[in-house]
Formats: sequence, C-alpha cells, structure tokens
Amino acid sequence: QVQLVESGGGLVRPGESLTLSCETSGFPFTNRWIYWVRQGPGKNIEWLSYINGGSGSAIYADHVQGRFVTSRDANRRMVYLKLNRLQPDDTARYFCAMDVAGKTKGKGTQVTVSP
Repeated sequence: QVQLVESGGGLVRPGESLTLSCETSGFPFTNRWIYWVRQGPGKNIEWLSYINGGSGSAIYADHVQGRFVTSRDANRRMVYLKLNRLQPDDTARYFCAMDVAGKTKGKGTQVTVSP
C-alpha cells in the first residue's frame, strides 16, 4: 500500500524559501517516478516536478524551472522539494504523488506566502 507523508510547509514572506519533505513507503522507490503537485485556493491541481527514485533525474514544469528544486534520498525513501523565491501565487497545498494528476497522493502540506 502506497503511503506518502508530506511535511515542511508553513507561513513565509515573499522572497523566502522552504524545503518540503515527502516520506514514502509501499512501493519500489528506485523503480518509480515521484511527483510534486500543488493545489491553490480555487485552482486545479498542477504538477511541479518529478524525480526518478533510482537515478535522481528530475523534470520541472516550465513555470517553476530554475526556482524549485527536487531531490531524493533513496536510502531513506525521501523526496524533497526546495521552494525558492516564493511569491503569494505559490500559496497552495503541496503534495507528493505517484502520478502527474495527483490521483495517488498524500494529505499534503500547506504553504502560505504573505507579506
């Protein structure tokens, strides 16, 4: 049974950074891509990045390329997402997921960006 547990969210000011963590279990970590998606207030889920658990290769959505960085620790089955230069539009609930649409995801962690 896939389990994904996100943490690390919080309230930050514009321009600040946060690092989110995702603890995973229940699947072969090194054989899967693990996604980060988010859902802002009144918005649809949008994918941000995905990373291969084995190789560490990562792909980013255009609108976060160069600002968000995903990484993983295969030994600990952990995936991370560092959010840099945060802006109010980044306010959302952030999830790690097993698919780009976020159909299989954790409960998420809230990120709020406000002056």
